[in-house]
Amino acid sequence: MHSNHLLLEEPIRMASILEPSKASFFPAMTKIVGTLGPRSRSVEVISGCLKAGMSVARFDFSWGDSAFHQETLDNLRTAVKSTKKLCAVMLDTVGAEMQVVNKSEKAITLKQDDNVILTPDKGQEASDQVLPINFDGLAKAVKKGDTIFVGQYLFTGSETTSVWLEVDKVNGDDVDCKIKNSATLAGSLFTLHASQVHIDLPTLTEKDKENISTWGVANKIDFLSLSYTRHAQDVREAREYLSKLGDLSQTQIFAKIENVEGLTHFDEILQEADGIILSRGNLGIDLPPEKVFLFQKAALYKCNMAGKPAVVTRVVDSMTDNLRPTRAEATDVANAVLDGSDAILLGAETLRGLYPVETISIVGKICAEAEKVFNQDLYFKKTVKYVGEPMTHLESIASSAVRAAIKVKASVIICFTSSGRAARLIAKYRPTMPVLSVVIPRLKTNQLRWSFSGAFEARQSLIVRGLFPMLADPRHPAESTSATNESVLKVALDHGKAAGVIKSHDRVVVCQKVGDASVVKIIELED
Repeated sequence: MHSNHLLLEEPIRMASILEPSKASFFPAMTKIVGTLGPRSRSVEVISGCLKAGMSVARFDFSWGDSAFHQETLDNLRTAVKSTKKLCAVMLDTVGAEMQVVNKSEKAITLKQDDNVILTPDKGQEASDQVLPINFDGLAKAVKKGDTIFVGQYLFTGSETTSVWLEVDKVNGDDVDCKIKNSATLAGSLFTLHASQVHIDLPTLTEKDKENISTWGVANKIDFLSLSYTRHAQDVREAREYLSKLGDLSQTQIFAKIENVEGLTHFDEILQEADGIILSRGNLGIDLPPEKVFLFQKAALYKCNMAGKPAVVTRVVDSMTDNLRPTRAEATDVANAVLDGSDAILLGAETLRGLYPVETISIVGKICAEAEKVFNQDLYFKKTVKYVGEPMTHLESIASSAVRAAIKVKASVIICFTSSGRAARLIAKYRPTMPVLSVVIPRLKTNQLRWSFSGAFEARQSLIVRGLFPMLADPRHPAESTSATNESVLKVALDHGKAAGVIKSHDRVVVCQKVGDASVVKIIELED
């Protein structure tokens, strides 16, 4: 695979660096996934997050019970109604995660060069000498000299709140480890990660299945984030499980790549999954630090070419406690955008961080700046070349719509779609202007009752870069030869005007089906 240098094609004018950032309705084309938790579950804070640019809410089932998450989700729905900002729901599974359970919740201080025992005996109290874990097979999986990391909510990279251990000896089911750095572990639950070691735990645990079949079904989740995906088979099994759960047959599965095993099978996982989450917290431990950037660039390129959303995690960890990101973090966010990410996922920063709304706002501003210098021309050429010839009918229409929009400097592309596929294909070519995807609901029946589809399709585009969905009135068909489409178009244009992305005398590119044909047309607006 070629390395994908998205270099800026011309030197940046210094004046443009000093121009104030213009706030607009779309703070950025890149989407932000926010994890909702203790610090971000009131209607007020969630409303702030939505206004600041969060378009997907992630519910992390590694901690908190379903009643806790339900209350948070009910608050999210209230906030969506009051702010009129659409938001999708992502359920994040626990998966093959090893955890240290600290029932007493007392902080545990570990000293460098001391020893600590990891034991599967859950009856023991966690202390600076013994850490009980939720997995019986660790002793069989590791050997002397292996590295194990322990930290709260993944590893911050700050060596005062997470600890790395070296396996000294294996004693029956217990693993005796040498402590390599002094640290204090606070909280009730810590994640444990054995570097480059295969852990024999199922990707979808019984607990995960229970959460999906109750909470997930009741709330018609849009996305399932499949933690610790290691093989394409993991995705197939999850899909088979979802397909039996009625409404969830439409739920998209995002494979979370968090270890070397997932990396090794990346290509086959990408084929099966609907999208990819690059979980850089765990990967940063499994891979040598100098390889992380390379993996990110290669993985994002592959996702982009496949037209599947790619989400990058762990970008502004320091904002968990601080109001400003570090220089390295600010650069990291921008590089994720230039490398081709669709969305940035915030974890601890919004879950338990002190500044959830400010974090989303700052990340959005950095994304918007990076998008201004994204080399769209080079990206477009690469994508067209990758797709090759002959192109499919839809692919050719999508690329033509983007090329036309760029040539006539259109302010927006409007795409009528019922499955959402046409709009996603247009977004794959990364146009420089927003794509308003007008999802036309389809009437479907299960012989007992009629219902409209469309809400899933609309919400699922909230994770794709540059796609902004609106649900049309079901009385207007997506394919038509009559004038009904004109009235839907008017609604879409009015929506764009109200949002401040369309002004009078602007040009707009419209992509729609008329009878059997797909049509791309350019319209110039009057006053």
